[in-house]
Amino acid sequence: MEERATRPPRFRRLRRTGTPTVQQARQRLLALGRFRLGRGPLVAALLLALLGVGLVAQVRVTDEAGLDQLRQTELVALLDDATNRVLSLQEEVRTLEADRARLQGSQGDEAAARAAQERLESYQILAGLVPVRGPGITMHVYDPGAVVTQTMLLDGIQELRDAGAEAIQIGGVRVVASSWVGTDPDGRLTIDGRLILPPYTIVAIGDSHTLAGAMAIPGGFTDSLRGAGASVTVTEAPAVQVEALHEARPPRYAQPVPAEQTP
Repeated sequence: MEERATRPPRFRRLRRTGTPTVQQARQRLLALGRFRLGRGPLVAALLLALLGVGLVAQVRVTDEAGLDQLRQTELVALLDDATNRVLSLQEEVRTLEADRARLQGSQGDEAAARAAQERLESYQILAGLVPVRGPGITMHVYDPGAVVTQTMLLDGIQELRDAGAEAIQIGGVRVVASSWVGTDPDGRLTIDGRLILPPYTIVAIGDSHTLAGAMAIPGGFTDSLRGAGASVTVTEAPAVQVEALHEARPPRYAQPVPAEQTP
């Protein structure tokens, strides 16, 4: 008995005190699950919150500053562009509605036939199958030294197309989308394999002022010809005529895709 009484206090604290009650177990669990918020975590949470607010404000400022940072002239240009697009779309809507009204009316068949005929005539002009007449220009190229090359002539055709020429004739040859410029064994110029001889006469139908202005661009077709030693005259006219026709040939390689296979 004396030996048990002389044990240190730390051994007495380890004695089992019995099974805790339900209320005591709940209190111990609550004590273990308590989260004590210290000063460090509180400061970190505050800094994170401030950082989030700053990022949101920066995004909003960036989104709203797109138009605010533009100059007045740039804003006017954007407004004009938007207005022109709206007017163009409105005009297209009116045209489509008028076409629909004609086709749905009592004269729908007649209107459809007329539209098909207009489309056919347009294709015939582009393909060079019919003679055409309209405003345009006539160019005479004098080349006594034979300095005009196929590259120069090809550049001239391309410049006329870029300027809006709807029909082009060089010499007695009608120039169409499939036309090509080459030379014969003697070095003379050919178009679609047909020989053309100087002085070259080039007739183009389109807006005469625009076509003439395109031919007068520094470094362009006429400037290159004059620099090489040839001479060129350009004449505007309210009406010129393209009489040469292009012989249509069936394509050798390209074939139309059936409608059900169209992507």
